[in-house]
Amino acid sequence: MKTVLCYGDSNTWGYDPATAERFSFDDRWTGVLRRKLGPAYHVVEEGLNGRTTVWDDPIEEHKNGKTYLSPCLTSHKPIDLVTIMLGTNDLKMRFSLPAGDIARGAAALVDTVQKSDTGPGGKAPQVLLMAPPPVARLSEFAEMFEGAEAKSKRFGEYYRQRAEELGCAFLDTGTVIRSSDLDGIHFELGEHRKLGQAVAARVRQLLG
Repeated sequence: MKTVLCYGDSNTWGYDPATAERFSFDDRWTGVLRRKLGPAYHVVEEGLNGRTTVWDDPIEEHKNGKTYLSPCLTSHKPIDLVTIMLGTNDLKMRFSLPAGDIARGAAALVDTVQKSDTGPGGKAPQVLLMAPPPVARLSEFAEMFEGAEAKSKRFGEYYRQRAEELGCAFLDTGTVIRSSDLDGIHFELGEHRKLGQAVAARVRQLLG
């Protein structure tokens, strides 16, 4: 059995923009991924609301994606593939980060995985770096994410560059799904379905 670790934020956790609750296990994209891959794969969900790439949040504790990544990898090893989809929360005004720096934060996570021994045979797992889709029309999060829409439109470009530099697989999710106009940040049910299917196709390409 092959293990796929999905490392992300509230969109990997399964946040429903209509209710602010959690989509069911089968409905969120990681559940769709699990069904599409079948019983030969074990999919580990590691989504945390508010998680950043490498930044400590001065208001919300324990959101730094880099701090938790190494123990997370060790907990679930051996891991064949790690998907990383983070960066949306880095767009918050309190971080004041350009899109390029956010992509570098995501790249630092890829580097951590590639330097680990948590894959089969003590090697490093493969990595699929996923650029989050652009932010849509903001509503309740408008003040918190002021200026995020323009920055997020460059995620695909910058994340692709970092993936090429690091030699890892890449998926620009903005070519597959869109963020919901209900809050501008999260994915509606149909988008979870599309993303799960797209990631499943890439995982099969990478792992056979």
